[in-house]
Amino acid sequence: MTKPATDDDMTNRTATHGPAADRVPGLDAAAGPFGRLREQLLGAAERFGAGPLSDILAGIVEDVDRALREPLEIFPVCHHSPSSATAMVRRLREKRPKVIYLELCEDLRPLLDELRNCTLPVALQSFASEIDGFPESWAPLSVIAPITEASAEYQAISYALTTSGVELVLVDRSTDHVFQWEPRDADKDDSDSGDSSGSADDEAALHGDAVGVEIGDLRPRFAELEEHLLHHGKVRHWSEWWDQYVEQPLVDADYDTYRQVMVLIGSLFRRLRPEGSARTRVDEDRERYMWTRIREHLASSGADPADCLYVCGAFHAASRVAEFGLHGATGTFEISPRTATKWQYGLIPSSHSAIEAQFGLAPGSVSIAAATWAKALQRSGIRPFRLTASAPRKARVKPTKPTVTVTDRLSQFLTTAPTPHGIDEQELLGWCVDIVRLARKNGYAASTADAIAVYETSVLLAGIRGRRRPTPYDFQDAAVTCIEKDTVPGRRDIARLCEILLGGDRVGKVGYDALPPLARDVLDRLRPLCLDLKKRTKQRALLDLDAEPHLRPCSDLLWILRRLLPHGVAEPIMGSRRLGERAIQESWDLAIGRNMRAIVELGYEGVTVEQVLEQRLRKAVHAPDATAAGALAAVEDSLLYLDSRRFTNELGARAVELLSAERTVDDAPEVLRRARMLLAYYQTTEPELPEWLKAFVTAGYAHYCTLLPTAFTDDATGARQVAAMLGFLLGMENLALSLGCDHTQLELAVQQSHPEDPAKVALLWAAQTQLGLLPLDELRRRCDDLLDNPLVVPSFPLYLSGFVQALEPVPSLAPLVVEILSKAFARLPDTVLLPWLPKLIGTLKDHAAEMVPVLVREAGRTFPATLRALDDWTPPWSAAPAASAPSARATDAGPAGDLLAEHPATCDAVAALLGLPPDWPTPSSPASKANPLLAEHPATAEAVAALLT
Repeated sequence: MTKPATDDDMTNRTATHGPAADRVPGLDAAAGPFGRLREQLLGAAERFGAGPLSDILAGIVEDVDRALREPLEIFPVCHHSPSSATAMVRRLREKRPKVIYLELCEDLRPLLDELRNCTLPVALQSFASEIDGFPESWAPLSVIAPITEASAEYQAISYALTTSGVELVLVDRSTDHVFQWEPRDADKDDSDSGDSSGSADDEAALHGDAVGVEIGDLRPRFAELEEHLLHHGKVRHWSEWWDQYVEQPLVDADYDTYRQVMVLIGSLFRRLRPEGSARTRVDEDRERYMWTRIREHLASSGADPADCLYVCGAFHAASRVAEFGLHGATGTFEISPRTATKWQYGLIPSSHSAIEAQFGLAPGSVSIAAATWAKALQRSGIRPFRLTASAPRKARVKPTKPTVTVTDRLSQFLTTAPTPHGIDEQELLGWCVDIVRLARKNGYAASTADAIAVYETSVLLAGIRGRRRPTPYDFQDAAVTCIEKDTVPGRRDIARLCEILLGGDRVGKVGYDALPPLARDVLDRLRPLCLDLKKRTKQRALLDLDAEPHLRPCSDLLWILRRLLPHGVAEPIMGSRRLGERAIQESWDLAIGRNMRAIVELGYEGVTVEQVLEQRLRKAVHAPDATAAGALAAVEDSLLYLDSRRFTNELGARAVELLSAERTVDDAPEVLRRARMLLAYYQTTEPELPEWLKAFVTAGYAHYCTLLPTAFTDDATGARQVAAMLGFLLGMENLALSLGCDHTQLELAVQQSHPEDPAKVALLWAAQTQLGLLPLDELRRRCDDLLDNPLVVPSFPLYLSGFVQALEPVPSLAPLVVEILSKAFARLPDTVLLPWLPKLIGTLKDHAAEMVPVLVREAGRTFPATLRALDDWTPPWSAAPAASAPSARATDAGPAGDLLAEHPATCDAVAALLGLPPDWPTPSSPASKANPLLAEHPATAEAVAALLT
């Protein structure tokens, strides 16, 4: 926001741009048509005792005199102003100019001819997705210029395009220069963007984040002045002040009064703006740019300035740059060349609320302006200019050249109270009745008493605010006060209902002929759906693709639109599209008409949606930050939407290049998932794999074998990435070997890996087991040792996390993982188990969420299904293994002898401790060395036997 000006700012500004500096050469201060007004203002300033104020007031008068004496007639306007529009219609019909210079981006000129195919309001748009010469963070670039019927620029455009022999020349900076002159830092508050955050409403978001270009931004950039005007005018917003004190008095004023008042206001706001700001510099450069273009056109065309009209904002009409006017300085301003950015142009739908949100206007102000314009036309009887698709060009009327005589109309205007043209009694009564009707329709408990209350409150508010008659803003405040309760029963509150009543949020439409080829192609191809896609309501499309196969192209197009456009344009309710799948029925929610802006912008990138998607996929895989996983995703999109084998092979070859060039394995899980999906698709639909996929498997096998030892020891590489690498190597090993890869390379990579992280250690053990380098019994023993070691128990969840993630490359380990978990819960004491559980659950959630279902399924196969079966259930890992030589180790010592025969290792160990040789009898000699031991200690053998029976 512009900072308030201080006394020092005013003093410095006056010293540079006071009356002496701004005085027209050869014009005496006391002479001219405004001499008396100048004396009155200077006398008033002296009574206030403010030196800078005298200079400012005198300078304002000279700005008006200077603008009106310019040989090229300057028409000052305010954006979306009904008073500017009515004055423009009157002046065009009187003067009949041959050339109109319009303050609008010069490269938007070709779009103006397409306005005849649109329903206003619409916005001219310049768009660039690929930029050159601007910061990459700015992309995409978008500039819009909204057009409404109640605007002077539309009347000038309509006049020029419907009258033969009239040339329309746009003289403002190009859209490329709009961004060239933007500050390159992050702070854009003082820039000329005219942009605002807007609202979340669909209509208010029609312009998106585009930079807005408006003609005649008449709003004081001096915060203290605006606050002063709002306070003493007893209004809430600048739009209300402008309507009350400028629009209504000027809407029926004569042309000379209109011009002088508008230049006066523009000069006042200009002189009270802080000097040296970025906004001021941009505005002055725009003025130099426009006057340079005007002189260039006059010199090249030989047009008579008396037959020309220069339409610009009132702020620029009071310009004080040296290049101002036909006799201003020349050769002092050089227009920089445009950048290499390629701009695309089109028309997008706009709305009253979108204009209000982007340019910081009060809600409903554009609708009120449209209503004021309609009443002014009806009251004055003037006939506006309009563009229609079928209207022929009118015959040229011989222009008149009235003598330019400057007379003082400001004195009378400033000293005479304006004739009120506010709401009459019948109109106000009608509004009060209608707002109650709308309120009841939207769920409010309103009655006739509320209508009377709104009427009386409107009159009361107008009296409190010093107005002779209520304004639409008074009526809106009264309705909110009298009808709106604590809660809003429907979607719309009373303020919104008042906006609808006063004219509504009119939404424009871009005609079919004015759409880019892509948008027209989309509408043509969706025609078999038999829906009116231009409607702004959401529509449901039902597609029975088996019964109506001619709708399959519509289905294909809708899926591409869903892929390219923002959420909400085309959303499937029923049906899906995956590799190898095709739905037989689909249901869609379509909002094509509401999101026509997005489709128009899509048309800037290509002629068909297929071409746009191909360009985007190609750009994505060749971007500097492209990855192999992203290239595989592009391959999948190509298979789903484009059905182009050539393009798919191109993307696949790029995926091989990206994978070989990667130096990290961060995307290994995504690469594994997509590679498996594509392998399954090709193996089920094609007789053989494409060459690029074979190359991807062999390159991935060699790539991950090379990086595996480093990944095991690198702290920056997580266990999830290592598990994905092992999943690629072990899961696709058979295919890789058939394509010429060497199994020894994998074995060497595993043997060279020496991790220290517990999870990675578990992964290494799992890989060694799968390769046959570590027997399963040895792995089970190591896990038992971990549980028996009190120093390792606190970190056991990390080992367990590694084992769970090892299910990805080695799914056969699922029974062992269930066994390890069961042993942990059975053997660990509560003092160890309870603090361990939260860490275990967190580890499983963070690192192995997708493997937990596999674990649960295995547990379901392992454990009994009922509680009764659990009483007699024996864990499979606790069952006795078969004896290696049961006939040779049988004894006659009863149950205890059978126990020793089944576990010979235990008996041998005990015998060794006792110093006895581990000799076992043959079948013919049942006597055993263990018999004396059993005879000496019968109680132990009987206790063990009792446990087993």
